[in-house]
Amino acid sequence: MTALPAKVTIWEVGARDGLQNEKSVVDVQTKAEFVRRLLAAGLPIVEATSFVHPKWVPQLADAAELMTMLDNPDLPVLVPNERGLDRALELGLKHIAIFGSATETFANKNLNRSLDEQFAMFEPTVVRAREAGMDVRAYVSMCFGDPWEGAVPIDQVVSVGKRLFDLGASQLSLGDTIGVGTAGHVKQLITAFGEAGLGTDALAVHFHDTYGQALANAYAALEVGITTFDASAGGLGGCPYAESATGNLATEDLVWMLNGLGIEHGVDLDSLVATSVWMAEKLGRESPSRVVTALA
Repeated sequence: MTALPAKVTIWEVGARDGLQNEKSVVDVQTKAEFVRRLLAAGLPIVEATSFVHPKWVPQLADAAELMTMLDNPDLPVLVPNERGLDRALELGLKHIAIFGSATETFANKNLNRSLDEQFAMFEPTVVRAREAGMDVRAYVSMCFGDPWEGAVPIDQVVSVGKRLFDLGASQLSLGDTIGVGTAGHVKQLITAFGEAGLGTDALAVHFHDTYGQALANAYAALEVGITTFDASAGGLGGCPYAESATGNLATEDLVWMLNGLGIEHGVDLDSLVATSVWMAEKLGRESPSRVVTALA
């Protein structure tokens, strides 16, 4: 077997990416309890919400109220621009994330900017955040395929990713937004980033399970040295601007695989499964996670 990392970090996105696409509004008390339960299950990082305009993502209109209730400045939040940053700064938060696109069409649909214009939008946000002592993560969406443009060239993804990282981000999360990636493609993309000067210590991966490949892709990423994995409790999530995007890689499925490989992660699987069952009941449907279904 290829040598695998001894320890990985799971970046839990269920509270933000997982809930943002739910059609029924989840009340703020339930969201706060969800975040608290995820933290209690041992997840080291829980991305709580996004300071996006309520017009675009109504589910997250209560972002400021939620963060006030949680009273935890270490929880990361997504900010789309300087207005979102202002709200994060007002609350004394320490960690933000920006969300860029590897393709022209998705940049236009998601950010109302061209591929090049997005960097001009993000630059002042990142500069101000870093000056305020904040940590900044950069997401890159559509890294493996785009529903409007089809296959996305690897060199294009690397170029966009490096430009976002070079703005001042500490980590770059590579997103398979519509779930079309395969294990070989994952290895090629991560290798290409390494050849461009961005090693695995600066990268994370964010897989969706549209074609049932998310777990296989996670294993492929492990094989080439990735140690930070985005995942969503219960497999919640999608993308409000890409209708073909189904749920994220389920955190429980990832943990089950990591347990089998003897890789340390710090998460209590039973507690996490109970949390996802609880949230599924709140949402009025079953969890799409295979492990949650099996253990519950």
